[in-house]
Amino acid sequence: MKHRLLYIAPHRPGRSPGQRFRFEQYTDFIESEGFTITYSFLLNAWDDRHFYQRGNYLLKCWIALKCVIIRLFDVLRAWRYDYAIVYREAHFWGWAIFEKLLSMSRAAMIFDFDDAIWLNDTSESNKNLSWLKSSAKTAKIARLANVVTVGNSFLADYARQSNPNVVIVPTAIDTDAYKYRGAVDSETVTIGWIGSTTTLKHFQNAIPALTAIKQKYGNRVNFKVIVDVDYEVPELGLKSTKWCKDTEVEELNKVDIGIMPLPDDRWSCGKCGFKGIQYMALGIATVMSPVGVNTDIIEHGANGFLASTDSEWVDCLSQLIESVELRQRLGEAARKTIDERYSVRSQEGNLLNAILLAGKIKGTKI
Repeated sequence: MKHRLLYIAPHRPGRSPGQRFRFEQYTDFIESEGFTITYSFLLNAWDDRHFYQRGNYLLKCWIALKCVIIRLFDVLRAWRYDYAIVYREAHFWGWAIFEKLLSMSRAAMIFDFDDAIWLNDTSESNKNLSWLKSSAKTAKIARLANVVTVGNSFLADYARQSNPNVVIVPTAIDTDAYKYRGAVDSETVTIGWIGSTTTLKHFQNAIPALTAIKQKYGNRVNFKVIVDVDYEVPELGLKSTKWCKDTEVEELNKVDIGIMPLPDDRWSCGKCGFKGIQYMALGIATVMSPVGVNTDIIEHGANGFLASTDSEWVDCLSQLIESVELRQRLGEAARKTIDERYSVRSQEGNLLNAILLAGKIKGTKI
């Protein structure tokens, strides 16, 4: 008899990196283990275009009401399911009403998050609606869940204040899709970054160091930013490359050195290092800020570099620019790290066991 699993998330399949890498890439494996999966999301493509634009508050109210109807239907049908996974939250508002109702259903409830979401980092287009958020909501959902799955130890420490049944499932990557490329010996070295509108501010923290690198090496270096908006940095000669799911790996393969700068704050400590994991999976030499989980992923000088100050960034990048052999050595070690600890294959059993644990705690027949 197959187990029925309801996956509750904000966005449609393929739209959200978090959903893609926390769950969607595991669906074939989970189904092969005797599950049928129903995917319930709030925002379709039309909603998405309007919900994240400035203004349009009446339209946003209509979208929010439609989302309430979707979640009421989910609460009713959850009684027919064995498991329900809630990614981040069931609805955008600050009350955990739907999670409370889900916890009362037959389904064992798993709560999954991969950012410090209790800090309420609201998108720029919806800053005026931040009052609808609640910093206490994450803890409330964690208390209601049978099991909480998180992406790193910082998030786990927070979740354990509300629920003892916490499982760390690192955000992982499909290494079959990310084919190892290895270092390329060329006259021009490309320093690259990948991200979204919301994380572009982190790339901007690196601009002083990158400007110094440009002054030092001139045309020997160029810069590549893969992002979902148009973006330019004239002093670097940089024009962004439009992010697309279908060309993501192809564009990353044009990068020789991948960077992940982060500010040292609580929100960044909750990040799961995925930009670095993407670079490392392709054997790209990687430099990251020593913040949060980055210090678990990178062993400085062995499989990548960690850099805090502008001078450290300039030094690490200079070493990599000047030595293809160093890029090759660090890239090979980086790929090995991903294969062993941050690949889908390495985490399949971990996620499955967390789901089954929720069933045992709930008392669902396994």
